[in-house]
Amino acid sequence: MSDIIGPDFNRKRVLSGMQASGKLHLGNLVGALANWVRLQEEYECFYFVADWHALTANYAEAKGIKESTMDLLVNFLAAGLDPKKCTVFVQSMVPRHAELHLLLSMITPLGWLERVPTYKEKKEELEDKDLSTYGFLGYPVLQSADILIYRANYVPVGIDQLPHLEITREIARRFNYFYGEILPEPEGLLTEFPKVPGVDGRKMSKSYGNAIYLSDAPQVVEEKIRTMTTDPARKRRTDPGNPELSPVYHLHKIFSTEEEQDWVVKGCVSAGIGCLDCKKVLIKNVFSVMEPIWKRREAFLADPGYLLNIAREGSEKAARAAGETLKAVKEAMGFGL
Repeated sequence: MSDIIGPDFNRKRVLSGMQASGKLHLGNLVGALANWVRLQEEYECFYFVADWHALTANYAEAKGIKESTMDLLVNFLAAGLDPKKCTVFVQSMVPRHAELHLLLSMITPLGWLERVPTYKEKKEELEDKDLSTYGFLGYPVLQSADILIYRANYVPVGIDQLPHLEITREIARRFNYFYGEILPEPEGLLTEFPKVPGVDGRKMSKSYGNAIYLSDAPQVVEEKIRTMTTDPARKRRTDPGNPELSPVYHLHKIFSTEEEQDWVVKGCVSAGIGCLDCKKVLIKNVFSVMEPIWKRREAFLADPGYLLNIAREGSEKAARAAGETLKAVKEAMGFGL
């Protein structure tokens, strides 16, 4: 019997995805996946692996996309996404995304794309790559197609990401102006995404090489936390410190209880505890979150057939929903005999 549920027309629809450009880490879990798991209880949710999007900056290393896609699928399910409650699929397995992207690209003004905040930021951040490509400039159109093809009501975003969603709303508005009210303008489902520090104190990111990955073995996670940067003023065990200057404390704010956080603050400023004492508690709490994920990862990795079946059936369901939208779009534009 299939694990895939049918469409639920009584619930609002949520759409979100992650780019298949590397392994997922704790920042992805805290900032997105954990929220996705909660949302699947209340909304009709479509969650996808954005493997085509990975080509925009990694077109020269495309061979790694398949491996990243499988890793994302494993982590989606291991984190708690349930195919009986939501639709999990792979972008490239639903070609209708590309067809809507083509149609929307015909009506999207070039100036809209050039003013997207991340366009110049990413070009500067990834200056070692040639990003002067049509695909990179048109990334927001494909992203808009991903959302609009499902006529999603909501897209979970942080408040700083609202400008990225606005171009999708503008494209939908422009389409509807030309062809009639076909595409609803999606709203941001505002979520507070805490900043998750990496082991060096900067924002956790695979590009910085400072991440704790969901696929890391327990001993690797423990070693990464034990060697984390702390308040540089605490050179000796007897030196008092400022916990706000330590990324370890900021991870405590995410993974530890209020009582444990108070203990860390008092012990740090009085030099009553050492940095290793502080890290041991954090390791325990991070393990309590990751152990169920590790267990489920192991089970899914041992049964790749099940994983592929979830991706295929989820993509088939997504394709049916996308097909309804594309049919309406093409009819409104005058295509089809």
